[in-house]
Amino acid sequence: MAQGRTNAAIAGRLVVTERAIAKHTANIFAKLGLEVSDDDNRRVLAVLAYLDHGR
Repeated sequence: MAQGRTNAAIAGRLVVTERAIAKHTANIFAKLGLEVSDDDNRRVLAVLAYLDHGR
C-alpha cells in the first residue's frame, strides 16, 4: 500500500485473493479509526500513520 499499489497488485505479489487484501485493509482502517469519507483517502492516511509511527 505504501508503494502505491492497488489491491490487485498487492494480491498478485502476495499470491492471495483481492478479497483477502480488501479484508486486511479494512481491518487496518478500522484499527486506525479511518472511516469512509468523501473528503479523505484512507489508503494515504493509513500510510502516513505508518510512517509517523516509525519516528
